[in-house]
Amino acid sequence: MELPEPRGTLSAELTTALRDGITRVSRAAPDDDEDLHLSLWMLYELHYRGFAGVDEAREWDPDLIAVRGRLEAQFETGLRAACQPIIALADDQGTVPDQLVAITAYDTGISLPQFLQREATTAQYLEFLVQRSLYHLKESDPQAWALPRLEGPAKVALAELLYDEFGGGRPERLHSRLYAEALQAVDLDPSYGAYVDRVPGYTLAANNAMSLFGLHGRLRGAAMGHLAAFEMTSSLPCRRFLQGARRLELGGPVERYFDEHVEADAVHEHLAARAICGALVDAEPQLRSAVLFGAAACVHLDAVAADQMIGAWTTGRSALLPAPDREVA
Repeated sequence: MELPEPRGTLSAELTTALRDGITRVSRAAPDDDEDLHLSLWMLYELHYRGFAGVDEAREWDPDLIAVRGRLEAQFETGLRAACQPIIALADDQGTVPDQLVAITAYDTGISLPQFLQREATTAQYLEFLVQRSLYHLKESDPQAWALPRLEGPAKVALAELLYDEFGGGRPERLHSRLYAEALQAVDLDPSYGAYVDRVPGYTLAANNAMSLFGLHGRLRGAAMGHLAAFEMTSSLPCRRFLQGARRLELGGPVERYFDEHVEADAVHEHLAARAICGALVDAEPQLRSAVLFGAAACVHLDAVAADQMIGAWTTGRSALLPAPDREVA
């Protein structure tokens, strides 16, 4: 993957530092949320597949880690504040699965799955696929960071869920590969990170939250709460995404990706809520608040994305940023 186009002072300095091998990185604050989340996303990507022409040793560069820490603190503080009203939906006396049900019932009155099912044009549906590609081309990789940080039943249940996500022992069934095939079928670029320059900051933020939770042992509960909320809000939406793809005649690979998740995520939601989060809090009761925070973060960030995408489409605008070099097919 090539380094992305900068979106402000900090992301420009980071891009230059990574491209040119500069070891001293500016302490400049990000200009805005776009600059913050692109900068943080780039720093996180050093822990995944990296960038063309960037020394892999930069993954643990002390100056870059220091910058990442500052950005993480800013992001986490804002995210916790935004999630408080959603966390408050959970009954303090309820079980963890019941609390997760209450959090995932949060409703803003704006439904992205329903819009794509009933109203979206082909161009709008393709923009949705582009936005989702940033995560789905590395589907479940952020959650895998939590495996060495769990023990006992929660660890076993997470490994079981990830085994399904990673194809059940069959490389051709990797969910990330199924998504790449779906993109290719509608003439979109299936390359990892191909559309980072097109996705807005709110999509970067959703991806950054998963990396933030996965890369910090202290946030292992949040990582699992996020996973549970993700799975608990996936099966029915994927059915709607599938119906929208059929309405627009987008073809077999797109339908196959979402059809796979209708059934799989119906199983995964129970596994994540009870066997992972329930067992985790049983073993480590102090992690309950972190689990609920992670679930609320997933719900909040999804709601922001839905509001922004539908707001753009219903006013005749694209939900993507202008292409720096080429237009989306």
